[in-house]
Amino acid sequence: MDKRRVVVTGLGTVNPCGLSVEESFENVKNGKVGIGPITRFSVPDFSVKVVGEVKEFDPLKYMKKRDARHMDIFTQYAMAAADEALKDAGVLDEEGNLSSEIDAKRFGTDISSGIGGLTTIEEQHVRGMENGFERVSPFFIPMSIANMAAGQVSIRYGLKGMSTCPVAACAGGTLAIGDAFHRVRDGYEDMMICGGTESCITPLAMGGFSNMGALTKAEDPNRASIPFDAERSGFVMGEGCGLLVLEEYEHAKARGAHIYCEIAGYGANSDAYHITSPDPSGEGAADVFKLCLEDAGVKPEDVDYINAHGTSTHLNDTTETKAVHAVFGDHASKLKISSTKSMTGHLLGGAGGVEGVFTAKTIEEGFIPPTANLEVNDPECDLDYVPKNGIKADVKEAMSDSLGFGGHNACILFRKL
Repeated sequence: MDKRRVVVTGLGTVNPCGLSVEESFENVKNGKVGIGPITRFSVPDFSVKVVGEVKEFDPLKYMKKRDARHMDIFTQYAMAAADEALKDAGVLDEEGNLSSEIDAKRFGTDISSGIGGLTTIEEQHVRGMENGFERVSPFFIPMSIANMAAGQVSIRYGLKGMSTCPVAACAGGTLAIGDAFHRVRDGYEDMMICGGTESCITPLAMGGFSNMGALTKAEDPNRASIPFDAERSGFVMGEGCGLLVLEEYEHAKARGAHIYCEIAGYGANSDAYHITSPDPSGEGAADVFKLCLEDAGVKPEDVDYINAHGTSTHLNDTTETKAVHAVFGDHASKLKISSTKSMTGHLLGGAGGVEGVFTAKTIEEGFIPPTANLEVNDPECDLDYVPKNGIKADVKEAMSDSLGFGGHNACILFRKL
């Protein structure tokens, strides 16, 4: 089967650094941290103090009040990002519906969420405990299941191609982009909207992640999410959504679409090692880099930039660094690498989507965002992580990787046209 070329023609996001692609990438370019004190709930003696919350989000800008009441916040974020991405791609008519010129049966949806509607689950559990479980909302199930962001976007815009939701923890957003890329490349759809969304800043989630030792207890927002820094002490919980519109190249050209970049390669595999820890050898991460490069037909020395998983945990950052050394050899020292989680925190299933948006913008604007607030060198993390300040650069080949709980690994290669 001939492999078709696939390009990015639309972007949309809400995340701790902004409520649009333009706002958030401008802040990320300037190293502006979107992390701050928890405001979503009040637990005065909670040991974790800072998170990456989406700020000033108003769902009624994107949907009717009744619809918003029947969606968990992770789905609301996806609806907002989809609205921006589809408008950006130029596929909506004046009423905000899918243009009649676009074949809805050839337009699919692939939006990941690692956990789904945890806010709704917690709220409805409290309601059940107080009033009896036959008094929970009849919308409880369709609000909380993880596939509902994909389902609601598909329903809202009448997208009748494949609609799905890969659940793969922190790798889910990147898996969604990669799977969507292959669907378009192999001819099953002409267009896909894809990425990831998450909102788990709740007492239960924060308690669970904190008790496993994953979250930092640092209180200074500028020293909390510090990937590759010797003083890193865990990740910062973030939330939000990032979505990309992928399109077959000739299809995009025929309708005069704006093209950000091309997606040229995708790799996915498993560490098969541990439920939460990465394989410390870095073998799984290295292999997923190799799979992605092979799929793209690219040599390691051709890659200019990696938007790293870079979670600010000791194991991830050292493991990821080992993997880069193993695959890129002497070229590793010439690579530019940064972790935008230093500004957004870790969005779990939404991370790969937001980082995919940022990687596409990195190529389009020729500007590599920094690893903000990276100050203290770690001998185990000895690469060029673009500390503190971003840099102008002509990025022709860029990768974005995600390494998730359960050993799930995924990597995408973006190419400048």
